[in-house]
Amino acid sequence: MTSGLRQRRIERNIRVHDRLASRYEKIHDEIFNPVEQARLRGALARAKDGLRTAAAVPRALDFGCGSGNLTRHLLALGFEVVASDVSTEFLRLIERRYRGEPVTTWKLDGESLAGLDDASFDLVATYSVLHHVPDYLAAVAEMARVTRPGGVLYIDHEHCPDHWRPDPGYRDFLRRARRFDWRKFLVPANYYGKLRRLLIDPHHANEGDIHVWPDDHVEWGEIGRLLEERGFETLFVEDYLAFRAGYRREVYDAWRARCADMRVTALRKRL
Repeated sequence: MTSGLRQRRIERNIRVHDRLASRYEKIHDEIFNPVEQARLRGALARAKDGLRTAAAVPRALDFGCGSGNLTRHLLALGFEVVASDVSTEFLRLIERRYRGEPVTTWKLDGESLAGLDDASFDLVATYSVLHHVPDYLAAVAEMARVTRPGGVLYIDHEHCPDHWRPDPGYRDFLRRARRFDWRKFLVPANYYGKLRRLLIDPHHANEGDIHVWPDDHVEWGEIGRLLEERGFETLFVEDYLAFRAGYRREVYDAWRARCADMRVTALRKRL
């Protein structure tokens, strides 16, 4: 990917998320529902338990903070948080929402963590962000750089490898679990996006997603190799079935142990 294309994709992501910031939580029911939030809180608590740093008050970087999905849980777990994003509107939302809390904001450039010191965070966490980053491996390398020895790097809510393989069971789950949602037919962007994919760019995504296609997706093996080279060891890795508010709960509960579409992992930097 050329530097010019990377920059255009970063600029588009900024425009899209500045526009969506105020209603982001309303349109992402796969994130902001009680089932997913409980899973997320538990996974972050496990990551915190894996810390081997000596900080009295651990410091966390929320990489790609959005509206504060991770930030709220990190605060509840006793972290001091630096919430970072490319979107100025998201950062303004964070500053209003967490005024008086131990939260500061940091504007990302979409490519690096320039300006943040090496080994300056006990926990670096990112959720549903890597597929928006043009060079996501470079971003992971930067997150590794700013993680302290004994600290933890936490990556969550990216498609797991099995998602890209044919799985009749997963298709059967979706057929049974999904409720018909007529509201999608009232969203003009859905029609624009479909036409653009058909006529211009088969990899166009309405919200600026990049690595979310069978031939171009987040490669967990590459992430693992990069972090191992930088002295990280795996604490846990789990594939899970994400819950959406539109799913039939009884179907989800019956299938959640039988198939998966997302992955979470936490790795600790060796002392």
